[in-house]
Amino acid sequence: MTKKQNTAAILICIASVGVNLILNAVVSALGLPIYLDTVGTIAAAVMGGYLPGIVVGFITNAIRSISNPASLYYGVLNEIIAVIAAYFASRGWFKKLPGIIGAVVTFTLIGGGFGAIIPWCMEGITISSEDLSAFLYNIGHFSEFSAYILSKLLQDLPDKAISVIFVVGIIKVVPEKYYRYFRFSLWQQNPSLSDMESGQMEYRSKIRVMSIRDKALIVLVISLTAIAVSGVYISMRVHHEDVIAERTESAKSTVRLAAGMLNGDNIGQYLKTAGNSSEYLREELLLKQILNSSDDIKYLYVYKTEKDGCRVVFDIDTKDLKGAMIGSVVPYDIALSDRIPELLRGEEVDPVVVNDQYGYIVTAYQPVFDSHGSFVCYVGADVDLIPMAMGERSFLMKMISVYFGFLILLCAFALWLVDYNVVFPVRSIVNDVDAFSFNEESQKVLDDRVKEIRNLDVHTGDEFESLYLSLCRLTLNQTEQMRSIRRLSDSTAKMQDGLIVTMADLVESRDSDTGAHVQKTSAYVRIIVEGLKKKGYYAEKITPKFISDVVRSAPLHDVGKINIPDEVLNKPGKLDDKEYEIMKTHTTAGKKIMENAISTVEGDNYLKEARNMAAYHHERWDGNGYPEGMHGQVIPLSARIMAVADVFDALTSPRVYKPAFPLEKALAILEEGKGTQFDPKCVEVFMDALPEVKVILRKYNRDV
Repeated sequence: MTKKQNTAAILICIASVGVNLILNAVVSALGLPIYLDTVGTIAAAVMGGYLPGIVVGFITNAIRSISNPASLYYGVLNEIIAVIAAYFASRGWFKKLPGIIGAVVTFTLIGGGFGAIIPWCMEGITISSEDLSAFLYNIGHFSEFSAYILSKLLQDLPDKAISVIFVVGIIKVVPEKYYRYFRFSLWQQNPSLSDMESGQMEYRSKIRVMSIRDKALIVLVISLTAIAVSGVYISMRVHHEDVIAERTESAKSTVRLAAGMLNGDNIGQYLKTAGNSSEYLREELLLKQILNSSDDIKYLYVYKTEKDGCRVVFDIDTKDLKGAMIGSVVPYDIALSDRIPELLRGEEVDPVVVNDQYGYIVTAYQPVFDSHGSFVCYVGADVDLIPMAMGERSFLMKMISVYFGFLILLCAFALWLVDYNVVFPVRSIVNDVDAFSFNEESQKVLDDRVKEIRNLDVHTGDEFESLYLSLCRLTLNQTEQMRSIRRLSDSTAKMQDGLIVTMADLVESRDSDTGAHVQKTSAYVRIIVEGLKKKGYYAEKITPKFISDVVRSAPLHDVGKINIPDEVLNKPGKLDDKEYEIMKTHTTAGKKIMENAISTVEGDNYLKEARNMAAYHHERWDGNGYPEGMHGQVIPLSARIMAVADVFDALTSPRVYKPAFPLEKALAILEEGKGTQFDPKCVEVFMDALPEVKVILRKYNRDV
């Protein structure tokens, strides 16, 4: 049923998109001032819910954007209309005249209001003399912006009214019993007939602050918004800096070109004669040609810097502003107030960006020198940054429109998945479990409730299905649960027996130097493994179970020494080569002992990490250790952790053949072995936890 229903919903969505495109094409061909591109969207939302409506709205504008790219930016409006139409339909508004009027007004505010703001943000307000906005503006009661918005609302009102009338006609023709074919369904359990009709279920539990559905929506919106905001900010920041750099280089190139064409020897004469010379006119013409040759340059001028301001030599006329007269004094710009000494000396100054009465500009200066190398004046060029700012605003509006279009679509799809994969199954389970718990006094009722739970047949394929199956097992077969408990108890008893045997063997043959070695190494192991977890190292490996297994297994790392003869184990001096080879066998012996213990216990248990530590805690990171010469991360992580703990304790503890090393020397040896003998990350977190390490040392080594 679900597959057929979804197939029908897909076909209906395709048909709704076709309705939008066909009606829009018809009115466009007739030259009518309406669009009718939301009829299919509203109809799909009213009869199928928010998801079909949003899908239709998104696809409609995506297809229209092929011939008209701007349509993509208006897709968000179509989707918002779909969401609101679905909400109005759930309240029955399309069956009553006030609701229909409210829908028309709401859709007009969205399509006409927001639909006017989008192009205004991208291109600014443009009022044509033949436009309705011009008529409203000329009345004198409206500002330019309010006249523009009001005109768009009035123009969009007929479109939305006709669209809603179309939809009301459609829903009157299509009986409500067929509405389910407009909906996408993804039932992960067997719903009741009422569930299939409404797509919703009553949730009896009242103990809830926020539903899973709302939490999922909040997480999705926050995550996508954070990604979008950071992406847009970074792209706009980079674009802004690139454009500023490009405009700055344009200004610098212009002033360098102009300075190269000026004769510095004539500047003083130009000021004395007020520019009444053919040479002045010739150079003025050259500067005009430079100004007119670039669309970027807004102002071009030549100023002689003086203490009280800049004396004008050339100030080339622009289309919208007449240049200052030669010889007049222009005050220094505020942005240059701290650079006046440099300007008076004729030094090169960096370009500046200012936003003042002359506009938003970037200015570059180039000093001009006479034939004797003396500074005489500056050439200045201003590049207009207003087009850049307008472009950035347009880009931002486009990004916001497209982002919200995709956000609404993704949120709708995510909510649809959450509803059918999480919310509806959980509600079904909770409702039946509540009924089961409230009627436990009657065996017949309990049996009926168990059948209801089994008939749900939740098949979400995730943890919720596992929870459901566990619940079925709990309610159906208490005997099997007790059998599982007994099996677990037997397994635990065998594990304890194996450990007791192992520890008994260990006690029979004790290293005279061990002392508190197992307690200290266990403490160091805990410090290292928790430090790795805190820093996020080996995150896929370091689980709570791994931490527990490693810490519990640490005391057994030297269990193999029970097979080492006393004369070797307790020799009060350096071992010879033969004795050292015998000592090295404690790793393989420990591995064998732990494997024997593991074989007595069924299932996974912490003794596997004990085996790894007993066998490989003398392996080295560079591969020069024993017994197998493993290297790097091939060595089990638990053994790499134990290697650091074991060596540090050996260094800081007295032995029959040596005194305890000072803490500083022991730490230096660890640091020296980082990356050769030890895993660098294990040493790093150990060093970071020195305060905790010192506590252990003081506890067991009284002379520290």
